[in-house]
Amino acid sequence: MRTTTPIEELDLYVWEGKTDIVERVARCMASLDVDVIRADDTAISPQRIATRASIAVVSVSVIDSGALILRDWQATHGMPVIWVGATPRESDPAMYPTEYSYVLPLDFTCAELRGLISRLVTQMRAHSAQTAAGDTLVAESEPMRGLLREIETFADCDTSVLVHGETGTGKERVAELLHRKHSRYGLGPFVAVNCGAIPDGLFESLFFGHAKGAFTGAAVAHKGYFEQADGGTLFLDEIGDLPLYQQVKLLRVLEDGAVTRIGSAMPVKVDFRLVAATNRQLSELVKAGTFRADLYYRLAVIELLVPSLESRGAVDKIALFKAFVSTVVGEERLATLPDLPYWLADSVAAMRFPGNVRELRNLAERIGVTVRQMGDWDAARLRRLLAGGSSVQPAVSAAAPVVDRSKWDMAERSRLLAALDHNGWRRKDTAEYLGISRKVLWEKIRKYQIFDEEPEARESE
Repeated sequence: MRTTTPIEELDLYVWEGKTDIVERVARCMASLDVDVIRADDTAISPQRIATRASIAVVSVSVIDSGALILRDWQATHGMPVIWVGATPRESDPAMYPTEYSYVLPLDFTCAELRGLISRLVTQMRAHSAQTAAGDTLVAESEPMRGLLREIETFADCDTSVLVHGETGTGKERVAELLHRKHSRYGLGPFVAVNCGAIPDGLFESLFFGHAKGAFTGAAVAHKGYFEQADGGTLFLDEIGDLPLYQQVKLLRVLEDGAVTRIGSAMPVKVDFRLVAATNRQLSELVKAGTFRADLYYRLAVIELLVPSLESRGAVDKIALFKAFVSTVVGEERLATLPDLPYWLADSVAAMRFPGNVRELRNLAERIGVTVRQMGDWDAARLRRLLAGGSSVQPAVSAAAPVVDRSKWDMAERSRLLAALDHNGWRRKDTAEYLGISRKVLWEKIRKYQIFDEEPEARESE
């Protein structure tokens, strides 16, 4: 009987070691469009792997021979591995290291093999679709281009990353990019956890997991977040909200590389990359005694700053708005409409979004739904939506300059000064260099009270 998920154009590389599983796998997959390849003594073609989905089926007897290390296989060939062995994984963690996520018994049935392969193919296709759809962030502005350059530089490092940014700027998207671009951890799971949403008393169970029968209601064993992220990336959002006693336990796992489930005495090795995010000043929390200094230093090996939507300027606001509206309206329906009206783009560019990209997306969705249902860019109706935005406010007035001395605004002020210096304080060139309009540049100059001490000399130059 065929599985519910079609398995097409798939290569199965089988390392049978001391077993005879190649012929059994071939029989099980005979009715499907699958090539079963004996991999013990076959060179793997990178060109073939690049054009066809590939999965490895490996006997645990290969471990004894030292012929194969899973991490090396995945890093080299980029394919998931199904391990086949007589000993259940839970009974012998030394035989099945925790990164061996997919295990079949030596006497597996065809239904078990096809079911697991079908599940893996579904996951691989979903991952490929997600990667193709969201591999890049909208980065028309110089601040975002700089962030993408930083991501490219540090994506393949194994060390922890601390992502800073205001609420709604897209810190989780940055973490996903760091994950997908890693040669090894990118092949594993991406587990996202909001530290501010962990209920009191459930930290240990959620993060460490529990053994079967550990407490009333624990009918089956449960993997915690640490084990779920094994071989991949654990993303801890709002890490600054983690209480001190939980910070200690997180630090211990990072130092030991092992977890012990509740109700179990057997530690389990884990290997994951940690990416943490915060909209708070962790260094200030350390001074206040609410965040451990040793954990802060462990997290902040690499630090990335996601710029606020305001600092990204009009060019990114408009690009994001168009992308969100296009998603809601649909490409086919959008093709029947005139281009996005200039007045609408200018209105969005002139607005401030305290909730950053998240708030802009909400506005774009409301407008997108209206356009899809009405079938046109109804100016009167859309202007009402713009005016009635929940927390969308007009851009900062020139009559009331505001200087926010927070770390992020000071960093943006420094970037503006550097850009002005680089372009000889010529406003037009600086605006083009930053990817923003001259109007937005003037607003920022007023906001941060930037004064050119020698304007006449510079203008004459």
